[in-house]
Amino acid sequence: MDCKKNTLEIKYPERIKALRQDNDLKQRQIARILGVAQTTYSQYELYKRPMPIECLMKLCDYYKVSADYILGFTNDK
Repeated sequence: MDCKKNTLEIKYPERIKALRQDNDLKQRQIARILGVAQTTYSQYELYKRPMPIECLMKLCDYYKVSADYILGFTNDK
């Protein structure tokens, strides 16, 4: 299976941004929760840097949504 960016529709950057905005949070607030710099978190939202699985797990727990939702496999939170 080819896992290059151009062969998959990458949804998590837009999903994590929407979740953050829907909760009226700033990037720095989420970065603090994840234990990363604000610039690093910004790169996750812009897909300039892939997000580690540990951060995905923390975001799922924080927002109370499934990983499938954040990754775009389902529209059900």
